[in-house]
Amino acid sequence: MGLFDLFKGKNAEAPIPEEVTFPVTLEAVSTGKYVTMSQVPDEVFSTGVLGVCCGIDPEEGRVYAPISGKVIQLADTLHAIGIEAGGIELLIHVGIDTVEMNGEGFCAAVKEGQYVKKGDLLLTMDLDKIHAAGHPATVIMAITNSDDFTAVESVAASAVHPGDGVLWVSK
Repeated sequence: MGLFDLFKGKNAEAPIPEEVTFPVTLEAVSTGKYVTMSQVPDEVFSTGVLGVCCGIDPEEGRVYAPISGKVIQLADTLHAIGIEAGGIELLIHVGIDTVEMNGEGFCAAVKEGQYVKKGDLLLTMDLDKIHAAGHPATVIMAITNSDDFTAVESVAASAVHPGDGVLWVSK
């Protein structure tokens, strides 16, 4: 290790998160068919227990950041990620009951505490392994503190791609 290696990171500034200006639209986390909250195949999500949500039945095994923010949680099993952005507490949950897979078929592209920009790759998933394990691969995006906002509304079409708006949030 060289002398300058000792100082790398110590004086480097952490990325500054982008300001969230309300109202804000959260973007699709994956390419696929949009699923309304009432159609999410998990009662905890479809009834709003964890907040207003939506889902995407993915066509590919990639999940992207729907908003710029800080990764505040990464499940040990890599099937769920929490992001905080401007007071929005967002849970991205990949698949139904995929926690049972113990991380098999999932690969994180981020770590807890990291700042991400909208559109950054968060994780990859093996859709064939998820289906072979008998689980729906629906990627759910839930605003767990929905009650803190005056409105959280669906704005998506039936087919979505990363970059397409899916949830509109107003303070």
